[in-house]
Order: sequence, then C-alpha cells, then structure tokens
Amino acid sequence: MNHFAWQFSKNPTAYDLVRSEIALPSQPAPGHVRIRIHAASLNYRDLIAWKNLAGRQVDGRVPASDGAGEIIALGEGVSSWRLGDRVAGCFFQTWQSGPFELSHHQNDLGGTLDGMLQQVIDLPETGVVRIPESLSYEHASTLPCAGLTAWYSLCSRSQLLPNQKVLCIGTGGVSIYALQFTVAHGAKPIVLSRSKDKLEKAKALGAWKTICTTDHPNWSEQVWQETDGRGVDHVVEVGGPGTLEQSMKSVAASGHIALIGVLTGFGPPTASLFPLLARNVRLDGIYVGSRADFMAMNQFIESHPFMPVIDSIFAFDEAPKAFEALAAANHFGKIVIRID
Repeated sequence: MNHFAWQFSKNPTAYDLVRSEIALPSQPAPGHVRIRIHAASLNYRDLIAWKNLAGRQVDGRVPASDGAGEIIALGEGVSSWRLGDRVAGCFFQTWQSGPFELSHHQNDLGGTLDGMLQQVIDLPETGVVRIPESLSYEHASTLPCAGLTAWYSLCSRSQLLPNQKVLCIGTGGVSIYALQFTVAHGAKPIVLSRSKDKLEKAKALGAWKTICTTDHPNWSEQVWQETDGRGVDHVVEVGGPGTLEQSMKSVAASGHIALIGVLTGFGPPTASLFPLLARNVRLDGIYVGSRADFMAMNQFIESHPFMPVIDSIFAFDEAPKAFEALAAANHFGKIVIRID
C-alpha cells in the first residue's frame, strides 16, 4: 500500500519539506492499528526541527506529533479497537501512565518516529486514544501535544482549583489551551501578548485579565498589580530563559511554575533563582503527558463545553505554507493541516 507524506530533507543549514510517496505493508503488524489520518496540527517543536534550531537529526522523518483519524485496519491480536474508531496518536508512544522515563524519548512521534503529516500511519494499539465525539478531526488533531501539555501542567502535575489565578504567556497553542482549561475549572486566567487584537480574542474566550507586553515590557509588575500584590497561583511558562525571570517575579508564595517551552531560545537563564526559594515555589519541568493523562483530558473535554481554537486550516499540499505561518508567529491558537 502506497500513500503520500511530507518528509524533512536535509539542506546545507536546515531542512526542506518534500512531498514523498511511502510504501506500507499490506496489513499492519500484530498489535498495531492502521489509521487514515484526516488532520494534523503543528507545534513549535516542528519549527525547531524544520529550522534545525536544536541540531536534531530528522532527515527523512515525517513531521508532526499531532494528528487524528479513523482506524481502517487491525493487526493480528488487536482487541481494544474496531474499524472506524476515531482516534489520535499519543506523542510518546510508550508512556502509558505513571512517572516519565527517559526511554520514552526514543518513541516520540515526529521526532524519533515518523509523525502524522501523512495520509496513513500504523501505530501500536496502545499508542492511540479515542477522541471526544464532540470534536471534528481538525479540532481533535490539536490535542496530543498542545492540549495535553496544558492539561498535564495544570491538572496532572498540579491541581487547578476554582478562583486560582493562572498566567498564560502568549496566545499559541499551549497558552490558549491553558486559558480554556482555566476558565473551564472556574479559575482566572491572565493572558500576555504583544498584540491587542489577540488580547481581545483572549477576552472573548474568558480571560480574566489581559496585559499588553508592548505597553508593559516589565509585565510582572502589572501581574502583581492586577492580583493585589499576591501574584498568580500557576504560571504556564512557555517562553524559557527570556521570560523566566518575570515569571518568577509573577508567581505567588507557594505557587507553581510549569516550565514548558523554549520560545525565547535554548540558553541558560541569567536571573537569580532566589525568588523560587523565597516564595517556596514549585518548578515543574513539563514534556507533554502520558496516555492515561490524555484519556483523562478527553473525558473532561467530553463533559464540558469545550472547543479547541484553530487559527487556520491548510490543505495537505499546502503543508510548507502552514510551516511558514507557524514561523511568522501571527497565529492565535492552532495551525491545522487537513489531510484528504
């Protein structure tokens, strides 16, 4: 069986995206399911790989950890799935539940393993989850990394409670999911952005407060003011070394910082870490979440009025344009590629 995929192809400094034809065996391997992928979504991680920002070898790799589709074939011995089931792939194929192990890094979609930017994929039956009935394939394709990262940060590694205050840095996929989960839990999100237009969109989603970082470059002072000198209970820290200092200045005593992203680079922080000590703050390193966390998140989504935010949808043949849109960083929410 042949199908089409987008693959990274090495150039002198980074990678090109090349549309290729890939062969699959006639049937999936024992214990595996074959999925017709209907939609994939992009994450900043895909941009890091494409631009070779971290030096990871991905030549020939199919990008995108995130995608959703329907099961079209079952390997021998598969008993937990049926033909036609609507599923999404798990970012870490081997992280079923419990604490994270470093070995899972050898089983990440779109990194060590081929990802979802292809028409068909075979995955272990334990490497997929059922997607919420309330979501389209396009919306469900945004769940595996961005959605689960926000959920794992606020609801698995911490306990988001009503009326707590959550700082969401920016308006990309993880941050908007964090905003939505905060609202759904009856808590109070504070959203940062350079764009006043994006902040208006955040208000429409239920943001309690918004701060324009163009007007307030030292935004931690504004966070402190908006919270009456207490700070926030949770920081969804997607920026990295360039924002960590102000995040530490924004967090309340006994608060929580979920350290997630590297939007400002891979360098070391230059700020003193003393505020973490002085305020008895918990700092959690976050890298997506387990399959059990994914299923818990989907159950929550099914029982709440919740719809992931999609900025734009590109056709399969327009995948390079979708990557360019990701690099431009003008999106609000997720960038999705529909796969016909």
